[in-house]
Amino acid sequence: MQTTQPTTIKHEITLFAEPVTHIGNFSITNALITSWGTVLIIVLLVAVLSRSIKQIPGKLQNAFEIILEGAMSLADQVTGSRKITEKVFPLAFSIFAFVLINNWLGILPFGAFGLVEHGADGASFVPFLRSGTADVNTTIALALCAVIGSNIFGIVSIGSWKMLNKYVNLKALGEIFKKIRKEPMILLTAPIMFFVGVLELIGEFAKVASLSFRLFGNVFAGEVLLSAMAAILAYALPVPFLFLEVFVGLIQALIFSILTLVYFTIAAQDHSEHEEHETEHAHA
Repeated sequence: MQTTQPTTIKHEITLFAEPVTHIGNFSITNALITSWGTVLIIVLLVAVLSRSIKQIPGKLQNAFEIILEGAMSLADQVTGSRKITEKVFPLAFSIFAFVLINNWLGILPFGAFGLVEHGADGASFVPFLRSGTADVNTTIALALCAVIGSNIFGIVSIGSWKMLNKYVNLKALGEIFKKIRKEPMILLTAPIMFFVGVLELIGEFAKVASLSFRLFGNVFAGEVLLSAMAAILAYALPVPFLFLEVFVGLIQALIFSILTLVYFTIAAQDHSEHEEHETEHAHA
């Protein structure tokens, strides 16, 4: 008489999002499903709020108006200008909402639902939902939107030539021929200014890495922590850490959106005008 051993189902948190299904050669991962769910929640929420807008606001509309006004006041402190805030705030708040809901969906108990895949190494459990921000592909995409968007905003605000000179300071090199007789030190300062522009260009790539890996690292570490606590003592031990991760998810969404505001504000500033003003003031 043969006895069958019960199958052990393994569940390991991976750095990459696990594929749940495929459409042709395109993999549908659990992080992608969560991101789609986040977008759907935002669309439904906006649809409900837009239909219930009244001249005399109700409780729900009043609550959201207070949230938006407080968020715009915070954005004003970052940008220093209501004009810039009104232009950038829709994008920054959309990123905040997307990151926040994604962070919170990833730590909800819905991760207990999934499918079991059988392979050569045994059976493994793949959850249907995983925070989209725990997938580095999502965070890199968000970071690219923020950094590229800020540069496009800078081109619209101050012009393409001035934006180009922030990174490839041709103007500084051109002034060598104009001022070399009156200011011989320009032979030293102009190449330094040009090199500073190259550093600014490198800094743009550093922004993408900083934004994406900070968000990914914090959210992924939170999911690993919750899984580890659940493995030690299920139900009871993870609860305090669950509340902690709710707070961490809020903070990470706030940091990402504020940094987006900072990048847009910096891009909209014309540093050359400030330098010319300071030079004229020094000569005066």
